[in-house]
Amino acid sequence: MSTAPYPIGTPGRPWGEAEIAAWRATQSPRRSYRDDVLAVVDRLRDRFDVQPYGRLDYDGETYPLLAIRHRRQDGSLPVALVTGGVHGYETSGVHGALQFVERHMDDYAGRLDVVVAPCVSPWAYERIHRWNFGAVDPNRSFKDPCAAEESAALTRLVAPLRGRVLVHIDLHETTDSDETEFRPALAARDGKDHEPDAIPDGFYLVDDSANPQPGFQRAIIDAVAKVTHIAPADAQGRIIGSPVVAPGVIEYPLADLGLCAGITGAKYTTTTEVYPDSPRATPAQCNDAQVAAVRAALDYALAHP
Repeated sequence: MSTAPYPIGTPGRPWGEAEIAAWRATQSPRRSYRDDVLAVVDRLRDRFDVQPYGRLDYDGETYPLLAIRHRRQDGSLPVALVTGGVHGYETSGVHGALQFVERHMDDYAGRLDVVVAPCVSPWAYERIHRWNFGAVDPNRSFKDPCAAEESAALTRLVAPLRGRVLVHIDLHETTDSDETEFRPALAARDGKDHEPDAIPDGFYLVDDSANPQPGFQRAIIDAVAKVTHIAPADAQGRIIGSPVVAPGVIEYPLADLGLCAGITGAKYTTTTEVYPDSPRATPAQCNDAQVAAVRAALDYALAHP
């Protein structure tokens, strides 16, 4: 158990508005959503449709939320949903999604209606943080009532597609900062003790315990293993506290936890977890791993509709 108190709040007491405001005051932009994401999306407009699906306004800072789609959409085709940046600090989720669009999305035209939301949480992307402006985790907010506008906006985008989504892959990272910052901050926010845990070294997936698809997960792991290493189980046979059900695969009840990968009711769903802090992985490898995961997911879904 950690004995060092988080610098905001009182140990054992959940945060109120004063603590949230104090936390927010420590957050400032460290990179640019406009330069890193919107500029790339603008370059893609001559090849794809760009669909605005919401706008965040946080204390005068505005962020358009954009999805990228095939220009010719066919309502008879199954839908593939790719989401990145639900946790804004998870860099390769954002850049991997954009890299997939730039290099490979055309390959699926006429076979899948692909929808890519590359940066679900732009305020957090700029601040390299897990939470949104209100100290809320968007990836625990895909449920009713919804506590995060980022999650609500994506849910509204997806709602007309329900029943057609065959595959949804949500791109994430597990970072060293999960243990040094985000888990301690979560414990402080909720008035709980922080229980330290290990960060797995390598790529892994989170399947849906309510709808496990082992063949689908295995196909993604096999593809990613050609790009970067797969996280091993710890001495207890677990990854981040969950039993490993297959090499590099754990399971969560996605919808029950309000996780993004649970919003579509798709046959095939998964959450990727790349480890960018590994000495064995470069930023380019992390992006490539996300792309390999997306391609393997879509290819498997097409081969096993």
